[in-house]
Amino acid sequence: MSDKSPRQSSSKKSEKSLKQKRADKKSAANAAANPAIVPTTGRGK
Repeated sequence: MSDKSPRQSSSKKSEKSLKQKRADKKSAANAAANPAIVPTTGRGK
């Protein structure tokens, strides 16, 4: 009877690990939540 266990070589690795995907998502969310503060010039007063 043949061995039916999965082989490590047959599984395809993703280009990014799950931890890296989570980190990218978190940093993108933080950047969207905290827009850059643009100082105003004093001309409009």
